[in-house]
Amino acid sequence: MSEAGQNFKNHARFHPPFHYVVAPIFVFHFVWTARGMWRQPSWNSAEALLVAIGLLALAVVSRTSALKAQDRTIRLEERLRYAAVLPPDLAARASELPVGKIVALRFASDGELAGLVGQVLSGQLKSGKEIKKSIKNWRADTCRV
Repeated sequence: MSEAGQNFKNHARFHPPFHYVVAPIFVFHFVWTARGMWRQPSWNSAEALLVAIGLLALAVVSRTSALKAQDRTIRLEERLRYAAVLPPDLAARASELPVGKIVALRFASDGELAGLVGQVLSGQLKSGKEIKKSIKNWRADTCRV
């Protein structure tokens, strides 16, 4: 997707290898082994079910760990951006926002960032979704996990 083509409606990121291959396979495996355990309980089927649960947990943990690392990087990038674009007092206050709001504000263009930060700090925009919907000039982020 081109940078100009990204907006609130299409910014969500699906990683095809994870969302369309790994996750469905692990969910199918879990359902299959749970069914086997239900139909013929045994130590082997219990062990297989534990492995299936472990694989699902591994998939979830690996995905959430990557997203958490990405959020930390975004927080650092945005703090540097705030220092360059916003007045010092506003940059300091914006840097103290919760990570979810900083992550949402990353899509705002430099020109509208100060206004949106002011709205977030005053409590007019409370959630990441509200922040993203308020952005008029979308600054695309195409390097997401």
